[in-house]
Amino acid sequence: MFGVAALALCLWLSGCGGCDRESAATSSGRGADTPRAVRLYLMSDVAGALEPCGCSKDQLGGLDHLAAFIATESKRAAPHLVLASGPSFYLDPMLDADRATQDKWKAEAIARTLKSLGLTAFAPGYNDFAAGPAELARLAEASGGAMLGVGLGGVAVTSRKLVEQGGIKVGVFGVSDPRDLGRAPEGISPPATDQLITLVRQEVAALEREGAELLVGLVTMDRGAALRIADAVPELDVLLVGRPVGRGAANTAQPAPELVNGVLVVGTANHAQTVAVVDVVATGRKGALKLADAGGVARAGQVAELSRRIRELEHRITAWEKGGTVAAADLAARKAELAKVVAEREALTMPTAPPSGDYFRYAVEEVRERLGDDESVVSLMREYYQRVNDHNKTALASLLPPKVGSGEAAYIGVDACTDCHAEERAVWDKTAHAHAYKTLADDFKEFNLECVGCHVTGYGKPGGSTVAHVEKLRDVQCEDCHGPGSLHAAKPEKKDLIALAPDPKGCVDRCHHSPHVEGFDAKAKMELVLGPGHGK
Repeated sequence: MFGVAALALCLWLSGCGGCDRESAATSSGRGADTPRAVRLYLMSDVAGALEPCGCSKDQLGGLDHLAAFIATESKRAAPHLVLASGPSFYLDPMLDADRATQDKWKAEAIARTLKSLGLTAFAPGYNDFAAGPAELARLAEASGGAMLGVGLGGVAVTSRKLVEQGGIKVGVFGVSDPRDLGRAPEGISPPATDQLITLVRQEVAALEREGAELLVGLVTMDRGAALRIADAVPELDVLLVGRPVGRGAANTAQPAPELVNGVLVVGTANHAQTVAVVDVVATGRKGALKLADAGGVARAGQVAELSRRIRELEHRITAWEKGGTVAAADLAARKAELAKVVAEREALTMPTAPPSGDYFRYAVEEVRERLGDDESVVSLMREYYQRVNDHNKTALASLLPPKVGSGEAAYIGVDACTDCHAEERAVWDKTAHAHAYKTLADDFKEFNLECVGCHVTGYGKPGGSTVAHVEKLRDVQCEDCHGPGSLHAAKPEKKDLIALAPDPKGCVDRCHHSPHVEGFDAKAKMELVLGPGHGK
């Protein structure tokens, strides 16, 4: 985290004299002067992401890592709720015909994973309706969380939920305005835009009558509309904002939190790259809370910028170390800069003394490999991948690559290239490219439509490969960089029939781009595939 793991235990206990894991605040009994506390784990725009796809070290994302973090923190932090807004189950607003079955199964795996996380409630986005309202209702049930959407017609939703956690009655409501280019999903009628504030006020009033002390809104809509709600309804405490629709695999950055008329407005980076953590401590008697900011919001922008720089430096240093072409002094300078920036971020995220009265602390956790793996979620993922593998292997067996046009080159495979290029083949055999397909097969992903294209040669190209037809073209072979080689093999004396010196930019264009790979330095990485007779 930008520091949350380090201060998780102390931040809410600091008002009651220390960091004792066995303190009264975490036991079933509570003394008269013991603060009541609840933690909120907030996610927006998960959008069909089980885990990151790519080969970068320690990429952001992974519901298995998030689950491990929550499980670890639950042993030392306040009791918690898990809440979400924006698209959750599907990457895109429409299902692709070839991938429909796979995407539905993935949505189901995400729902089951969210249940494992302990999802309390969510407000759906446009993408969630991709397979229809009935399927979304089934996913909601599988997730274990209440689907909230006041005024949302055409799907079975409730408007609010009251739950007591950590001695605090938390009222949660949802407002979903799922629109794509101004249109709602077929059969779905979102609330009228000019009625949003009125509907929110009604939900807040109802929750207050039911005894809610902490008021949390899950809103799936344009951020501008969400900010207007926060400004108009200051009785709210926290507003989690998700986008109305998501599109494609590109990652978004962590948005900065805002305090609008006393309301904490938060969101997270999409695809479960980050999770916002809000700790709420009530020091007074029961009743509506009056929360003061005990740290986190004012410095969030600085912390986010430092975190961005840290990841940039980490990726550069890793590429330089592996490439072996950068001067030792330059590498040492970057490592020193990384240590300096990490220290600056740590200083900004150190806990401060809480104010008197009720308060909250805000922080963001980067979801990374270092958080560990939750075995139950890993098992769910593996089950999903095996299921997809078994299905696609058969269902897509008849899917063939486009035919080669007259006079065009076809793919012939690395073995055919080796007849004349044994020295180059020996270099290739030692690269990660030579084992790219095995990395999929080891994880039951070789027939997964999200994965296979970057682990075989000539995928989807004339005379190339498809998900079920990879004979001779497994792994990232010569022809992925130099182009199809049948014409070159027939007339090797003609040097213009293949690309003799591939442009490193092609690596980025084909596979090594965000979000599959973070911080990819094509020139530095090119050094890893060169050798005697092959560029050197």
